[in-house]
Amino acid sequence: MRIKMKRNIFKRYKWSVGVLAAAFSLTFTSCSDFFNPDTDDQVSDKHYISENTEMYTGFVGLLTKMQAIGDKEILLTDTRAEFIEPTKNAGTDLWSLYQYADNLQGNEYASPAAYYELILACNDYLHKVKEFRKMPQVDDEICQNLISSTIRIKAWTYKTIGEIYGEAAWIDEPVGSVDAFLAQARNHVIPMNQVIDKCLNLMEAGYDGVKSDRVVDWIAWLDPTNVTNIAASPFRKWNYIVPTYEGVYSELCLWKGAYLDADNGVGNEPAKVYYKTAADLLLKALNVYINNESFSGNNPYWCPNAGTKGRYSSLWQSQEPYAPENVCAILYDYNQGQTNSLVEHFNSDTPAKYLLKPSETGMDNFTNPDKNPGGSTSETRFKNLVGKSADGYYIAKYRQNGGRNGIRANAYQADVHIYIYRSTQYHLMLCEALNQLNRFSALNSVLNSGMTGEKVDELVANDDSIKAGKPIKYPEWEGFTRNWTSSAEWGTRKYPDTGIRGAYELSARQIETGNNPAQMQAAKRSNDIQIMKEAEMEFSCEGKTYPWMNRVAVRYKDRGIVADEICPKYETRGLAAQVRAAIMNGANWVKYHL
Repeated sequence: MRIKMKRNIFKRYKWSVGVLAAAFSLTFTSCSDFFNPDTDDQVSDKHYISENTEMYTGFVGLLTKMQAIGDKEILLTDTRAEFIEPTKNAGTDLWSLYQYADNLQGNEYASPAAYYELILACNDYLHKVKEFRKMPQVDDEICQNLISSTIRIKAWTYKTIGEIYGEAAWIDEPVGSVDAFLAQARNHVIPMNQVIDKCLNLMEAGYDGVKSDRVVDWIAWLDPTNVTNIAASPFRKWNYIVPTYEGVYSELCLWKGAYLDADNGVGNEPAKVYYKTAADLLLKALNVYINNESFSGNNPYWCPNAGTKGRYSSLWQSQEPYAPENVCAILYDYNQGQTNSLVEHFNSDTPAKYLLKPSETGMDNFTNPDKNPGGSTSETRFKNLVGKSADGYYIAKYRQNGGRNGIRANAYQADVHIYIYRSTQYHLMLCEALNQLNRFSALNSVLNSGMTGEKVDELVANDDSIKAGKPIKYPEWEGFTRNWTSSAEWGTRKYPDTGIRGAYELSARQIETGNNPAQMQAAKRSNDIQIMKEAEMEFSCEGKTYPWMNRVAVRYKDRGIVADEICPKYETRGLAAQVRAAIMNGANWVKYHL
């Protein structure tokens, strides 16, 4: 039967949570198979978009493959980064990662096969939907939404591969199996700088005439009766799933700027174009929520504020991603057989295996004034990151021992969500861009002190100028609005922006400036390292810190930046010199030959 798809398709085909959950299960790979995918499996039958429901289940198949790699970057990179070390229960593969072993071939954690399964599935899906669009009476708007979402999944996946391995095998053609894909891919390996260019080109060019920035409102699509009552919709979580355009594209711009800085010197004009693009995109995205009056009260969205400290635990303790902080996340549902292995690795209560734990040095970083000025073990982030049981210290971020307020009371309920992007990540990415744009006052406010004092008057004056059709008076604050302050346009705001560190009542990080080119470059390097250290405090065990270190190292052509952050963890085992030598020799990227 040929598809005759109308906008009212869901009046003819009733979709429910159960149907979509079943769709998830069609292609879901169990937790035990996450790092050992069956590479002989065909990703899809050549006719899988021959009936209407197949177009949707095909896309859901991409999401299940995202689930299968959700924990991979965390386990692979954080084990080698500044915070985590293996326990006595860990196997050889984890110890090899931790010790920066020369040969990681065959290591179950190091294999990139699961990432390439997702790339292959994206290529196959794009090809099939392109053919599907030629069919009569197809709702092309829906097709374009799915294509746009798939482009972002593909770009995000390739970015992630590059962040881990420093290279990737780029193939756009659909290939029948992962084995065939990898056989072909071995001849298409390109270095990270070219991966970034390919990703940027993909997102800029789109696919089959479709742009990469289209947004799918799953509630409007699958549950239109609840468009005005989102909380009642079982599909509200679906709006979180696909990596966002501004998140992926901005991060790619930061990487591109870093490579241009490495080639042409920090502060070159071509790089600034990318940093400005990132800053503009991130501010535009943040302003969607910060400028929204309905989010201005006790629970403001996407804005570090006086309420953040008291609600930080909600990021990890809720069954769903915490909306005021969540940008997009990979979701799991234990009741549908969807799990990841973070609890298995991090926790000690049965049947978790307690394979990885916080290092002493990693925990001490939170009280080290160089790493975390004014920090203490009572800091909110530390208390949610580290717990202690009879087995010793454990990583509590994803599940505290004994359950969390009745949520996932048992360790086998390992359906914790994994954030792709958080709003604080947007703020820190913005800090990185502002630093390279010489906007040091704005950087200091976003990172440290928030929008207070004279900044309020300046932001109000800028808004007044824009409303009057005049140029803004204070270029430093381009893209910010008065709604970041206590003088919001709808009246006194209860929770204005306080800065990332201000939200936790922590001492400010030192932000440098400069009066000449040499001083400016030194200031930017110092500020970059301060931003990177804040990322370490904020994103421990989230798979985000090691890529951040590598990006800073690329920008200044200095792998010592990575080694300086990581090697103190290895001093008690007498491995610091060995690990430093490995990093300086290129092991800041995982070496794994396809």
